[in-house]
Amino acid sequence: MTPQAPIARRTFLRGAGVAVALPWLESVPVWGQPAAASAPKRFAAMFMGCGINGNHWWAKGEGADLELGKSLQPLAPVKTKVNLVNGLFNKSATGVGIHPGQTGNVLSGAALQKGAELRGGVSVDQVLAQHVGSQTQQPSMVLGCEQPTTGYHETNFSLAYSSHISWQNATSPVPMEVYPSLAFDALFGEGGNRRARSVLDAVREDAAALSGRVTAADRARLDEYLTSVREVERRVAPARSAQQAAEGVAREQGPTAVARMPRPANGLPEDFRDHIRLMCDIIALGFQTDKTRVATLLMARDLSGLTYPFLGVRSAHHPASHSDLSDEYEKITTFYISQLAYLATKLDAMREGERSVLDNSCLMFVSNMWAGSRHDSNRLPVVLVGGLGGTLPGGRVLDYMGRGDANRKMCSLYLSIMDRMGVRLDRFGDADTRLAGL
Repeated sequence: MTPQAPIARRTFLRGAGVAVALPWLESVPVWGQPAAASAPKRFAAMFMGCGINGNHWWAKGEGADLELGKSLQPLAPVKTKVNLVNGLFNKSATGVGIHPGQTGNVLSGAALQKGAELRGGVSVDQVLAQHVGSQTQQPSMVLGCEQPTTGYHETNFSLAYSSHISWQNATSPVPMEVYPSLAFDALFGEGGNRRARSVLDAVREDAAALSGRVTAADRARLDEYLTSVREVERRVAPARSAQQAAEGVAREQGPTAVARMPRPANGLPEDFRDHIRLMCDIIALGFQTDKTRVATLLMARDLSGLTYPFLGVRSAHHPASHSDLSDEYEKITTFYISQLAYLATKLDAMREGERSVLDNSCLMFVSNMWAGSRHDSNRLPVVLVGGLGGTLPGGRVLDYMGRGDANRKMCSLYLSIMDRMGVRLDRFGDADTRLAGL
């Protein structure tokens, strides 16, 4: 039997303008490195506006014995990789008025300017993108499940601060992709071109050739991955034609007309649950294939008008938050933590040698305030899931509430995360020290 030639150094299956990046495979050099090289580290921020139900937001114990409050129960399958961080805050988001002034700096800690001119600071995800994004096809993935809003709040802060958590510089938010079909096309199209045919049909021959040359274990991984791609592609397809029609409306009547259109006429999935799960799946594929190492997902913006009939909740998100200790708002809080848990468990099932993708990542859930009834941003609800390549222990409750304002800065947490991602800064936002005990 003639021995086969070694597999070429490649990270993609290609065909007809499609580039399907490979996940970690033991027999294929991926990510532009030898197969045995250590996996990359990733960071994702997931945001829900208007706070949480504080009665059920708690944890105690540690490790396998970590006990989770009702709102955090969805994280039970990965609780040994969870850090509940209590007491952190952004000083610049206090004493400035409610809502947008508490939101536009949630990932930067910068002081925000009122009036017509936007001014704040670069968000942590974009600092990471500037440093590690050159190693991937997409420097970062900025996704949302709700259209941005425009205008001004009664506090004279622009509602752009309420609608965006990712900022590329002090005056400009990163454009947020709310359409799953376009996010999918950007992930699998070369140059982000729109797909006119199935991505897997386009790379069928390349995939078959690779499948015949890898180990049995890698063949199973490859089949599982390609099945996942096919499933996500199938789910985004129905919204694609509606989204294209919405683009026509935007050209004729402006983008605000699209925001007023009902789902799915505006190209968004009719069921919000489908929308948010698709966005989580797209982040998972981006991380698994190293198409990107940085992501943000705005699940529900500040002043959100999202409704939840599937939860039996009568009020829209923002009005419901004014009764933040109610059973209704507890259901909303738990729903969003279940999305964090969904992404975490999905990443945990993706193997990279001895670790999982989750083990090499940090997922951060954060809101812009603690209690919607009081618009209290003196502490923020923060959950971290993942190990960042073994640099972030899990199964812990970290409480900074009584340590003094200088020792409980969100930006100190961001400095610590950036350190673990290989980005070392002397200062970020309002912090020049790392978060103790992380």
